[in-house]
Amino acid sequence: MSIQTSKHVPAASALRLDSDGAEHFPAVLSGSELTSLRALADATLKDGSGARVFGGAALRDALEPVGCLARAVLGAAARPVRVVMFDKTATANWAVAWHQDRTIAVRARREAPEFGPWTRKTGVPHVEPPFDVLAGMITLRLHLDDCGQDNAPLLVVPGSHRLGRVPAPDTATVARRFGWAACLASPGDAWIYATPIIHASERARRPARRRVLQVDYANRDLPHGLEWADPLEAAVAG
Repeated sequence: MSIQTSKHVPAASALRLDSDGAEHFPAVLSGSELTSLRALADATLKDGSGARVFGGAALRDALEPVGCLARAVLGAAARPVRVVMFDKTATANWAVAWHQDRTIAVRARREAPEFGPWTRKTGVPHVEPPFDVLAGMITLRLHLDDCGQDNAPLLVVPGSHRLGRVPAPDTATVARRFGWAACLASPGDAWIYATPIIHASERARRPARRRVLQVDYANRDLPHGLEWADPLEAAVAG
């Protein structure tokens, strides 16, 4: 898989969230906010390349500048429901195959119709919900470093969020059929995409630090007594 934009796919800079399922928002973070987030990333990741993030004033402060973007899309009820930090480097340089994000983090396991299978990640219960739950969510990626063509940008298949739940073995076929765009970013930029969009990333061609804070947002409660895990609280066990 090589990074490219198919002829019939708009350039990433022209993508719009409402029609394509992804949109670029430049210079969302100020210099001081960027510095604070980099410090949070380094404290969270330490020697790792990825971690789920929970609790603390630093996280709450970090999300405040971008909460308005989520609320502009999902309305005043939008709230963060999962936060993940990534850092690709020369020594931690991996590829992610084409896929849809399929799971959500919840406070405790509770059997419910159409929810499953269940897993645990970093001690937190995760479950695959009905597709309409995912369809009502957005994911926001805050870039803390340059992310050019050679530094493993996010690849998205425009419009694929409207296809429903695509069988995992078919996602690569859909990407080849519809084409994809590379979501380049500068430090302090944000990308917002519909959570179920088909996406991937390559190994970096010229690895450099590529720290990303990724936040899932939702604007409604879960059914059947299930509750979202709150990333602004300490990690929960369930």
